[in-house]
Formats: sequence, C-alpha cells, structure tokens
Amino acid sequence: MKLPMYQVDAFAERVFGGNPAAVCPLDCWLPDHVLQSIAAENNLAETAFFVREGDAYRLRWFTPLAEVDLCGHATLASADVLFRILGHDSDTVRFQTRSGLLEVQRRDGLYAMDFPATIPVDCAAPAALVEGLGVVPARTLRGFDYVAVLESEAQVRAVSPDFGRLATLDLRGVAVTAKGASADFVSRFFAPKLGIDEDPVTGSAHCEMAPYWAGELGMLSMRAEQVSRRGGVVLCALRGDRVVLRGSAAHYMSAEIVIE
Repeated sequence: MKLPMYQVDAFAERVFGGNPAAVCPLDCWLPDHVLQSIAAENNLAETAFFVREGDAYRLRWFTPLAEVDLCGHATLASADVLFRILGHDSDTVRFQTRSGLLEVQRRDGLYAMDFPATIPVDCAAPAALVEGLGVVPARTLRGFDYVAVLESEAQVRAVSPDFGRLATLDLRGVAVTAKGASADFVSRFFAPKLGIDEDPVTGSAHCEMAPYWAGELGMLSMRAEQVSRRGGVVLCALRGDRVVLRGSAAHYMSAEIVIE
C-alpha cells in the first residue's frame, strides 16, 4: 500500500520556521492503529489525515502518542495541501472534526481558520505546574490546557521546564504567556503527556489565550507570537464565541508512505 504524504511548515512564511505537520489525504479510513503508527513514525507534533465527505472533509489529528480533539497548525497545513497541491476549487474548505465544523478561508495570502473559543477560568496552580515550570505564575487559568500567565516576555523565554513533572498534569498541556514587546502577547506551549515536549506553534492554544488577552488588553484583534526556537506568528480575532486564527504556510516536502 502506498499513500501520499506532505509536510508543511504552518504559521511560517518560509521553510524551517513555524510548526511542521504531516498531512495524509486518504480515499477511505485506515484502521486507527495504522494511523497512530504513521504518526509515531513521523514523530512530528501532529500528523493530519482527511477523507472527503460530500462537500467537506473529515479531518483527524494524531500526535506520536494519541489522537487529539483540536489542532490548529495541522488544520492550516491540511488546508494548504488542499489549496496549493490538490486544487481545491473554492476559497473556503470545510472540515468535520471532533471539535465540530471548522472552516478555513484563503484570504490575502493567508489562511483564516474559524475555531471555537474557550474561556479559561481562574484556578489554583497545581504543585506539578509550579515545579514543572520552575516559576510561580502571576495567574493560572484552566481551559483544555493550563494557561500560566507570567510577568514578562523575558520570563516566558527563560522557562526551562521539567517535562516529567508537567506530564503528570491532568490536562492536555501548559501554555505560558505574557504581554509581548513586538507582539500583543507571546507564549510557549508544552505537552509532554502527548509526546510533545515543546510545540513550536500551537494554534489550538490560541483559542483559549486569545479570549483571555482580549479581556486583559481590551482588544478583539491581536498579533500573537509563539517564542519557541522555530517561532511563529498567529493573528487572532475574537468573534463572539469563535476565534479566527490567521497565518501563512510553507510547503516543505512531498513524499510517499509505503506499507508492506
């Protein structure tokens, strides 16, 4: 069996930046253990698989260890493959996912993704969070991840996590964030329990950070920067109970998977 696969750097203007995702278009679904094995073999933060369903596509995302409910950068990468390589014939692509219907529009050289917003709520900082980050957050919130608000961008950049401790937390991962200098807010993201120590650029985490920072900054549109080693820019706009995330993509590789 041979399967096409593409690797795209999402939230990047050129290759070697942003967050790499593998994208595998399928004619029909393979067994879940095969999908998970492909994701583990790729050893990227996410591998996306999609199958056409009528005028939309069923989209699923896998880390090296597990299937996840929402992934921004692999959604952007999937849209890029459909638009740029597979000849999708409109400016909007619709994905059916575990998180409901997601739409991606090609607009002004960027991809705009319409995602559900999550409003994180204040909580006490778990001991494993404080020990894992090596810093006491100024404020801790709970969404589908922990959001640790720090005092400054410099503090965000300086965090050196104990991934073993962070892996014991009950939520998917930890976003550390602060007001930015060249951006409205900055962040980093850690998800060791999913096999991702540090994710280079995490679209889904902005679905919970953008609503928080919109309230703090009094802004509905914000420029966010994820200050990982690769780095990337996410343009965020709050629209009621939705968040629109905009970013670019760079095509890195076309390949073929051979399963004998």
